[in-house]
Amino acid sequence: MLFKDITYIDENFNVVEHAYIGTKNGVIDYISTANEKTDWGYGEVYDGRGKVLIPGLVNNHTHAAMTFMRGYGEDLPLQRWLNEKIFPFEAKWDQNSIYWAGMLAMAEMMSCGTTSFTDMYFFDKVAASVVADSGMKCNFCNPPVGTDGTPLKKMGYFPAVYEMIQKYGRANKGRFTEEFGLHAEYSSCESLARDTAEFAKENGLRLHVHMSETKLEHEECKQRHGGLTPAKYLEACGVFENPTNLAHCVWVEDEDIEIMAKHHVTATHCPSSNMKLGSGFAPVRKMLDAGINVALGTDGASSNNNLNMFEEMHLAAMIARGNSHNAGEISPKEILKMATVNGALSQGRNDTGLIKKGYKADLAVVDFNRPHLVPCYDVLANLVFSAQGSDVVLTMVDGDVIYRDGKYKTLDINKVYDKISYYLPKILEQI
Repeated sequence: MLFKDITYIDENFNVVEHAYIGTKNGVIDYISTANEKTDWGYGEVYDGRGKVLIPGLVNNHTHAAMTFMRGYGEDLPLQRWLNEKIFPFEAKWDQNSIYWAGMLAMAEMMSCGTTSFTDMYFFDKVAASVVADSGMKCNFCNPPVGTDGTPLKKMGYFPAVYEMIQKYGRANKGRFTEEFGLHAEYSSCESLARDTAEFAKENGLRLHVHMSETKLEHEECKQRHGGLTPAKYLEACGVFENPTNLAHCVWVEDEDIEIMAKHHVTATHCPSSNMKLGSGFAPVRKMLDAGINVALGTDGASSNNNLNMFEEMHLAAMIARGNSHNAGEISPKEILKMATVNGALSQGRNDTGLIKKGYKADLAVVDFNRPHLVPCYDVLANLVFSAQGSDVVLTMVDGDVIYRDGKYKTLDINKVYDKISYYLPKILEQI
């Protein structure tokens, strides 16, 4: 496809108008501001007037299949929400229901310009099928959970996960990559944390961990481990010897931030979820200033209640400014980086997240011919403060269009709705 006369966000996150961008063989093949040729074998010529081309958004922390729990377990703090509502529901999952819950998540994300996501959940093989069928990209982990001291490799779930790692892990950069992780400090024990860190190091795996999401979690960790914060504890267990994505990081202390920077971890900010569950506000400016790679995530649809990365960008900027009393606390450019290339780097995907020649053609088109986007004095500000996920009119992954003008190219949305209507009541009647 050749995007003709389109405004785009360049590799430095500056705005360039009247550009011509060609995609071929899954990559960005051509970028110019001059119409040098009209037919270079790109196929369709896409009229970009009034539209903005952005790197595909990366949702760096979610639990995709939790779309089935959207609106389920409202008005509860994290621990009660998990124990009273979420865990009982998840105990009733089967392969069919979780597949269609996943496909609903794919539909939601691609319609809002997301091209890749980092997922922590169950049923690894089903997740791989969902990603393959939808055309999305995903880094997936099914983390061990247990506090009884059972060694990692003797846990009942381990053989199936190891099989997936052998097939999709080991620095695999395909559309589906199997990672590893630790659900959280509070849902594991020290021996399991150390086993996890060692196994990841032996196999060259990235890790995904919930950390310091709530004050209760943070303080109870200190009580359990002789004053060690979750960051200090995970460091002591060797977790940070691996590339690590830390979700939430709401209650991190100054020394924690120093540890995170030293180990080059990613902190994934989930503003909607952290507010909805009453968890608090992450110190994003401090983390950015320390040189930490900060990305954005939605968390699951049960604690958000959507998978719309435009909303996360908006809230991340607003929270930072409101808390600091500084209208320039985090710039739109920084927010856009958090939502795109920073997430891609966290996934180990060094060939996407930017509109740059030779990079993967993971792209989204935002229609600026909308009342709430007119007039436009500043494209970056409009993207962060005015744009909605529904303004996305095209989503492309590896050069393949998977969503366009309200129509899904890789899934039958009506079939998805029908399957949800069939499977969801069956789960609820068992709880």
